[in-house]
Amino acid sequence: MTVSIPYATTQFASLEQALKHYFGYDSFRPGQRQMVEYALHDRDLLVIMPTGGGKSLCFQLPALLKEGVMIVVSPLIALMQDQVQALQNNGIPATLLNSSISPVESQSRQAAILDRKIKLVYVAPERLLSESFLGFLDQVKARVGISAFAIDEAHCVSEWGHDFRPEYRQLRRLRHRYQNDDRIIPILALTATATERVRHDILGQLELDKPHVHIASFNRPNLYYEVRPKGSTRQAYTELFQQVQRTEGAGIIYCLSRKRVDEITAKLQHDGISALPYHAGLSDAVRKDNQDKFIRDDARVMVATVAFGMGINKPDVRFVIHYDLPRNIEGYYQESGRAGRDGEPSRCTLFYGAGDIRTVEFLIAQKVDPATGEPLEDEQRIASQQLRRVINYAEAMECRRTIQLGYFGEDFPGNCDTCDNCCHPKPIEDWTLEAQKFLSCVARFAQKGQRFGINHTIDVLRGSKNDRVLKNEHDKLSTYGIGKDRSAEQWRLLGRSLIHQRLLDETSDGYSMLELNALSWEVLKKQRSVMVAFTPAKPEAVNGSSNVDAAEVEALYDRLQKLRKRLADEQSVPPYVVFPNSSLRSMANIQPQTLAQFATIPGVGSRKLTQYSKIFIAEIRWFREQRGLPLQAETGIEPQLTPPIAQPNLASFTQLQTLELYQQGMEPGAIAEQRHVRRSTIMSHLAELLEMGYPIDLDDLVPLDRQNKIMYAINTVGPDALGSIREHLGEMYGYDEIRLVRSRWRRETE
Repeated sequence: MTVSIPYATTQFASLEQALKHYFGYDSFRPGQRQMVEYALHDRDLLVIMPTGGGKSLCFQLPALLKEGVMIVVSPLIALMQDQVQALQNNGIPATLLNSSISPVESQSRQAAILDRKIKLVYVAPERLLSESFLGFLDQVKARVGISAFAIDEAHCVSEWGHDFRPEYRQLRRLRHRYQNDDRIIPILALTATATERVRHDILGQLELDKPHVHIASFNRPNLYYEVRPKGSTRQAYTELFQQVQRTEGAGIIYCLSRKRVDEITAKLQHDGISALPYHAGLSDAVRKDNQDKFIRDDARVMVATVAFGMGINKPDVRFVIHYDLPRNIEGYYQESGRAGRDGEPSRCTLFYGAGDIRTVEFLIAQKVDPATGEPLEDEQRIASQQLRRVINYAEAMECRRTIQLGYFGEDFPGNCDTCDNCCHPKPIEDWTLEAQKFLSCVARFAQKGQRFGINHTIDVLRGSKNDRVLKNEHDKLSTYGIGKDRSAEQWRLLGRSLIHQRLLDETSDGYSMLELNALSWEVLKKQRSVMVAFTPAKPEAVNGSSNVDAAEVEALYDRLQKLRKRLADEQSVPPYVVFPNSSLRSMANIQPQTLAQFATIPGVGSRKLTQYSKIFIAEIRWFREQRGLPLQAETGIEPQLTPPIAQPNLASFTQLQTLELYQQGMEPGAIAEQRHVRRSTIMSHLAELLEMGYPIDLDDLVPLDRQNKIMYAINTVGPDALGSIREHLGEMYGYDEIRLVRSRWRRETE
């Protein structure tokens, strides 16, 4: 049936004329015209355009030029309201149907749709797929016609995306319900961010038919990216306030929790900044009012959780600050991309601190099946890998753009001149030989039909004898032990750099396995050099020991290892229980000769100071005397020694495996991945080891302020029931951190 529509293409001599008529623009942005043409010819589309790239026009203009009504699926009420209001302000007949309107108003809008007074209808996926609404759509199809389904924020379809919505998975029902022999209603999927894996997932989940896929460049050259270290709460807020104060224009500050949003908002308001909060704990009316004030420039700064900003069309945001660590690169790219949509220079700042890692890990641990309470292990694994990539981005010394764009599969040569690493570059070294060693190790795995991650590759390079290396017979590989001259952290820096430079691939299936690519082989064949940015090491020293030759440092390190082995054998414990390698390395570099100096060595607590200081100091002084190095006279001023803690109970073998990896500097999530167990299992090991007296640094696992609150709760309700302790503390405290602090409480009160 042909329906006469006043918006038919015959009304305009060209698409440019229609564009000018409806939206006021004289010309299309790159890619837009082609997408409009495909949409007018009923092609399925997948459109990937960065924030501010104009992807909405790719379905809005075809909706006005085609017969029928376009149904736009949108995940957030705020997003719908913003786009519908913008369209209505241009005189375009658009409406939304969601829970924010009354039943009477909903009926009125549905009548207007059936009367052909509306061209675009925005609806949430949950409402769209309800039986009652599908029945209404059947009427629309019969009486008016459906021109297309536009799936906005299509990355929500994919569990590999940064904002997965399970209800988006059901949208494939549209393809099955609305197709017949004469015409299949096209589906237009649009998003600002999608990796290759997410793109494939969108195509499959929506069952797009021979779609045209358009991927615009993700580069936003007007944005300046920087990462700043996050010190104490006071220091971090001071830096944030100074940036807000010296930057003109509007800004968004993202935080992980509602509590943090309220705290930062209150502080900014107290300091004279016009700021408003936005999070799910506020009523719909308050959120809408705050959003409107921000868009109208009645408020300069919006402090928000990530729930804010999706689809917000405010072009003049001059800065976006992530006060807390984002959960993944895609989310960070999209959220930071809300700055500078007008093309003017804008600043994107990420504050990075170790405490935020634990917070995100806690949130990941809360991903459980609501019906059974069991962990959603696949989702947790994916989220953990995404978190590691954010950490790698924050710690990287390469061009920020190279890393961001490489994540989405786009090559960028670096030297962007608009990120902190390019404007304030670290020294560069030629690490081609080391890269060849690293890639050769990955190649040896592949020859055996195996794949492993960065940590295992480093273990093989450095000659580790851990169970995983021996079980896979990787101690027999030609690359075994060829990297002993570099520290594990140096190899980790190289591995991340190879991935960032796209000289090595890492799987995105949640397991982070390494794979060689064409560029990897160019490095191996000596056709490409590898340059790595690094922070020069500045070893601490006492007594002039910084002048000790590197060979002598290694000689002392070897002697200390042998001493450690003898002591460990006497106690029937593994050597790392006496001291981890990192502590021995510090002793070899610093060469402490007094108790006060020995107490500064990382890993030396009161018990170890009492138990081991004299014998290790004697070994160091003997070594220096044999080498003709100066000896320091005893000062007589030594630290107060606390009574030694009782010798720890012997841990189980599996607990000691966890301890070894922990003392190598690995995060609990990484240990769980390497050992193929749940993260909660590793946290239980650490808590048990801490209670038995093994060297677990609680401050490294639980921030001091949270320790104090947990300790107070334990003293208030008692140590026996974890559930009672958590109920007293509130939902922002996890069982893992409570268990760790309780272990310390028990150890200290025995």
